[in-house]
Amino acid sequence: MRKLNVAILCGGISSEHEISCLSAGGVLSGIDSEKFNPILIGITKAGKWVLLPNDYQLSIVDGKLPEIEDNSNQVLTDMSGFLVHGKNLEIDIVFPALHGAYGEDGTVQGLLEIANIAYVGSGVLASAVSMDKSFAKEIFQASGIKVADGIVITKHTKTLEIDDLAYPVFVKPARGGSSRGTHKVHSFESLSPAISDAYLYDNKVMIEQAVVGLEIECAVLEVNGAINASVVGEIKIDPKYDFYDFEAKYLDGATTIEVPARIPEKDAQEIRRLAVEAFKSLGCSGLARCDFFYTSGGEIIINEINTMPGFTGTSVYPKLWAKSGVEFKELITALLETALKRTNSTLSL
Repeated sequence: MRKLNVAILCGGISSEHEISCLSAGGVLSGIDSEKFNPILIGITKAGKWVLLPNDYQLSIVDGKLPEIEDNSNQVLTDMSGFLVHGKNLEIDIVFPALHGAYGEDGTVQGLLEIANIAYVGSGVLASAVSMDKSFAKEIFQASGIKVADGIVITKHTKTLEIDDLAYPVFVKPARGGSSRGTHKVHSFESLSPAISDAYLYDNKVMIEQAVVGLEIECAVLEVNGAINASVVGEIKIDPKYDFYDFEAKYLDGATTIEVPARIPEKDAQEIRRLAVEAFKSLGCSGLARCDFFYTSGGEIIINEINTMPGFTGTSVYPKLWAKSGVEFKELITALLETALKRTNSTLSL
């Protein structure tokens, strides 16, 4: 029985290009080489797809994040699949380790649907809705899951009305990730600059009431048609950071996760239930990381769902599954095997 060819996509033209590279490095390190033949495909910041050697630098070196460089091995994509210099790479499964726009938002998923290639993660609609937090919030609410109060604005919004909110508030791109363009705003004077920066990442911006409480995360994994939730973990941030921003997540080593979270067991079980409910409500497939707030009064509020969570050395998703008894190689294998079942496909195959 031949090994299955797995294309690991990374990079991309979103603001999360470098984090995608780190995730791809993680996936590459965890793939079972006895079952799968990994093929690394990078997307430059200009949008060019290139075939890369499997030893391509995908880690942080001397504080510098990795980046996909252009080369002569351009990958062309069409309905027949992936081709390099006219030769078809014969890809069986794609692991789109892409974060943010043009990768996690349903665009690449649509391409793979047209090419009829199995892929890891949610389908077109679930990816798009999950990426746009303003739409996801409405679906969560309709499913009985509590969300933070807030409003949505665009550059065409003429009157900014946030009288129902109290400072601090969070300002964030509706379709952003890794906290880029996200600000915790403590006063009216700081609101406008925060909005202007958020607009650099998206033309739709959310302003939400800050929730005082613990940040709790739960990982969801689909295996053999069953949707499973991990133990829950509590994000611990160095006090020098005002919130869980990009630097705290990736660059400073200032963030840790305590597993299991220090909350009552009944509330941990409820968060696990809500994570599965959130996953189902958006029609997700394969995997997701669900982020919640847990207040001192025991209230559980969903923050967001991430359909392609990070697979870096500091990423929460694999850590939660490791604490739940699923080791990294086993996790990657489960995702690839679920992809072959095509539960995320537009058509029943």
